[in-house]
Amino acid sequence: APNKNVAKETVRKIREEVKKAGKPQDAVKIITMFVPITGSTEEEAKRKYEDYKSYISKEGALALFGGWTGVDVSGYAPNQEIKYIENDAIRSALENFTKLKSDRASTVQDVIDAIGIGGMGASAIGSPEQIANTMEEWVDETGIDGFNIAYATTPGTFKAFVDYVVPVLQERGLVQKDYQGNTFRENLFGTNRRLSGEKHFTARKREPPPASDSGIPTV
Repeated sequence: APNKNVAKETVRKIREEVKKAGKPQDAVKIITMFVPITGSTEEEAKRKYEDYKSYISKEGALALFGGWTGVDVSGYAPNQEIKYIENDAIRSALENFTKLKSDRASTVQDVIDAIGIGGMGASAIGSPEQIANTMEEWVDETGIDGFNIAYATTPGTFKAFVDYVVPVLQERGLVQKDYQGNTFRENLFGTNRRLSGEKHFTARKREPPPASDSGIPTV
């Protein structure tokens, strides 16, 4: 989602569908893409952002936009507003790009800047504390469960996030320092969730463990 308002509405719709399916609303973990641009200070982060913007390819960004949405805006002025239309491309992508700004209509230039840095997700520029604050706000205000950290540069974005932001989040008790489980599922849902829940679709396909020579099932 490009901003908190869009994310909040998306989370609401997903939770409603999960409830209609007869499952607990927290049975589905909702993760949003997020590009953090940070440094040791806010000023350093802003310098990075301006440097990244200098490498944005207008043609490349608009080509991606056209491929995702089915709409070619390459011939329009940078200040031309983007409006939603019905077509056979990724409709949610086009709808989200029309909502890049919460206080005004999105323009072609907004699309270029957004795709050039963050792709389809949100981005934030600031000090480690400011990035941590933004992430807290997203969780508290939208109901998401976590973030898929994307990058402006690799491995630079990830390294800066780990070096600067993760320690702040750990100090606030928002990121764990040690993993309790042995698998991704256990760390995501809890150490008592080695397999998907009994109501999960995959449980219907689950076969009992093979029996040993003694007749006792083995794991």
